[in-house]
Formats: sequence, C-alpha cells, structure tokens
Amino acid sequence: MIRVTDLHKRFGGVHAVDGASVEIKTGTITGLIGPNGAGKTTLFNVIAGAFPPTSGTVELDGEDITGLPAHELFHRGLLRTFQIAHEFSSLTVRENLMMVPADQPGESLLGAWFKPAAVRASEKQIRDKVDDVLAFLNLTHLVDERAGNLSGGQKKLLELGRTMMVDAKIVFLDEVGAGVNRTLLNTIGDAIIRLNQERGYTFCMIEHDMAFISRLCDPVIVMAEGKVLVEGPADVVRKDERVIEAYLGIGRKQAAKHEEQAPSQTEPKAAEGSA
Repeated sequence: MIRVTDLHKRFGGVHAVDGASVEIKTGTITGLIGPNGAGKTTLFNVIAGAFPPTSGTVELDGEDITGLPAHELFHRGLLRTFQIAHEFSSLTVRENLMMVPADQPGESLLGAWFKPAAVRASEKQIRDKVDDVLAFLNLTHLVDERAGNLSGGQKKLLELGRTMMVDAKIVFLDEVGAGVNRTLLNTIGDAIIRLNQERGYTFCMIEHDMAFISRLCDPVIVMAEGKVLVEGPADVVRKDERVIEAYLGIGRKQAAKHEEQAPSQTEPKAAEGSA
C-alpha cells in the first residue's frame, strides 16, 4: 500500500531521514522502532504530508503522493494520530467525532439555509456512525463528556475513533501507548487488532513498548540514524546484533564481555584513606 523510496529529509545541517526505503503491505500492522533520534517521526511526518521530503518518493497504492499536504492525503484515506493527543478539549466526545467527515452539507451556509432536510439527514447518518464507533471502542458511557476531561488512554482511543469516522486506507499511529496505563493499552491493542482483522485497516505504528509491538506487529522495521537498519518478525528483530547495538551503543558480545570484566557489586570497597 505504501512504498517509500530513497527518502531524505534535511533540516539545515541535520539529516533526519537518510535514504530510507520502506514498504507497508496492505492488511498488515507494521511496527516502526528505533532509538530516540532515529528519524521515525520525521519519516511519519513526510509520508503524512506534514512537510515535503528533501528528495525521494512516497507512493500510495502505486500513485505518487510525494509532498502532498495532509488535507489531500486525508481525502485519499491516509490518516495519522499523534504522540500527544490532538482532541478538541472543549467539545464533547460525540462532537469530536461528528466533525471528522468532510463535505457535510451543514458546513455550507447555503446548505444550512436552503437544504435543511439534507442537513438533518446527514447529521443523523453521522450520529449513527458515531454510535457505532463508540460501541466498538467501549466509549459509549463517555459520549457527552468533554474531551479535555478524558484520561490519556481515553484520548488515544478517541483519536483512534476519529480515524474510524472516514474510510481510512492506512492509519499511522505515533506512540499510541505513550502515557497510557497497561489496562487501557490492552484495550487500545484489542481495538487495533479488531480494526485490522474485522474491518481491513492497515496500520503502521511507532512504539517503544516492545511487548506491545510484539503482540500486534508483523513485520517490524528498525531505524537508526535516519536509515532502515533491519526488518522482520518482532522476535527475530529484537535478537538482531545490529538492533541491540543501535539501542545500547555496544553489541551483545561486547556487553557480555563488559559485564564479565566489571567488578562485582558485592565486593567490599576499599576503606577510605587506606594506603
């Protein structure tokens, strides 16, 4: 569904993405991991139209979408969420969801004046869709709550719900588990799996929680220093020497050797002032 070829993104002298090439297949939940500063979020931002690449191409279903702005990609079914939820805090949960579908007749002054029946019909259809989304995500009890009063995990579920209000082809999730307690994280994970298996959603997600990644994602792509380091199943990737070195700065064998040479934590320290 997504093909990224030799993508570069520079910010002045900083080469945030350095020749990355990535493929995301239809119907998968693809994980994107790597140490801080690896270029993961920058790659997301370029794909999702937050800013154009310095060079390279991005394709969606074989069509070149390089540099298209986010609002155009939205209409093509490419959506993303953010590490920090972007809810409209003063609106209710229902209102946050109802405002997502594009080209509503009530948004037009002429439509509101001269086509009230069409406006009412559209709003009923959207409200029915909201009810379906809230039931799917187990958020029905919060329908009239202001979004700003939700917990961090509930806000992440609301963001996921907003992607369900349109016909999304692929959703990019940026650290959906950040700041979320384990119970709600499991709920979010269950929703992602169901959306993938029951409704055919394709996902690509940045995440640091390897247990969460291992549960949901296949394949897993690892980035380091703006490049794609390795790709494969989670249990294989996490044992790869290059991945360990990228995260720890030293390889597994060197780390083991370092531990063997380190003084025992139980050895008594020399007495202060001794010769």
